[in-house]
Amino acid sequence: MGEISKKWYVVRAAGGKEKKAKEYIENEIKRLGLTDYVSQVLIPTEKIYQVKNGKKVSMERIFYPGYILIEAALTGEIQHIIRNLPHVSGFLSEKAGKDKEPVPLRMSEVNRILGRVDELADMEEENITPFIVGEPVKVIDGPFNGFDGTVEEIIEDKKKLKVMVKIFGRKTLLELNFVQVVKE
Repeated sequence: MGEISKKWYVVRAAGGKEKKAKEYIENEIKRLGLTDYVSQVLIPTEKIYQVKNGKKVSMERIFYPGYILIEAALTGEIQHIIRNLPHVSGFLSEKAGKDKEPVPLRMSEVNRILGRVDELADMEEENITPFIVGEPVKVIDGPFNGFDGTVEEIIEDKKKLKVMVKIFGRKTLLELNFVQVVKE
């Protein structure tokens, strides 16, 4: 048997249930022995860092909430099998409606999405939320925990901010790390 031609498609999933939907798709494909037709099921994610209880915690955030990428040859019943799984609401298509033909992604789009995922896997702490001068923030770590302030200056290379806070009625400039503050 020759190589089966596969393309990338976007599957719509219930918001917040992407991982469960991916699990259902993978299990059903294995159960029915269709692994030759569906090679990859991906949820594009990125790592973000937050401070919780004074500790730096890394978390995964989904790039496209409600969507899953799938590399498959949608021949025969495969499309209907996937469409009828729990937490799956169908494929992304050009026209609205339940039984419209799914539109495959262009390779340039796939490479951009997968490239973005690979770049972010390589980068460790590069994607901590950037701030804007004049933006209100709340200090969540250190001796000034709980204070509100405004971003006065951003020191990008050191990943630090200069934040103006009011302490005992006086404005004071603090130098804090990106992870010590959150946007209000």
